[in-house]
Amino acid sequence: MRKKAVDGIKIGDRFVVSRTFSKDDISVFAALTKDYNPVHFDKRFARIKKFEAKICHGLLVGSLVTEIGGQVGWLATEMHFKFLKPVYAGDAIRCELIIKEIGPKGFAVAEASMKKQDGSIVSEAVLKGILPGESEKKVMHDMMEKGDPTNKR
Repeated sequence: MRKKAVDGIKIGDRFVVSRTFSKDDISVFAALTKDYNPVHFDKRFARIKKFEAKICHGLLVGSLVTEIGGQVGWLATEMHFKFLKPVYAGDAIRCELIIKEIGPKGFAVAEASMKKQDGSIVSEAVLKGILPGESEKKVMHDMMEKGDPTNKR
């Protein structure tokens, strides 16, 4: 993904990441955000809300778009999410992000879709932000030449 960003992102480009969310991911996200909504930690509460079990935080699932954004050097200015179905610990989620528009000065619009392993869409997002310009692409190229030490991917 980073190489694609250095080469130049175009309308229609697609980026995909996948992740299986664990109970530990939910706990770490809650500790980081201080979101201890019982729907994430108590199955009785989750069932009252009509879920089969405790659910992942919506923004934890939505964070898949930030993995892509971080890889391509996207500077987000807006993110709009729709949370359509619950995600449970153990669910494998595939996020596909498509570049829809690129305007002046690299301002871009993308759409993302997060799907469960069964193909059902659990979340959708519209993202706006700024793609790397020539100066940023040069820095990213230099980082890659040095083994990209800050990139944990």
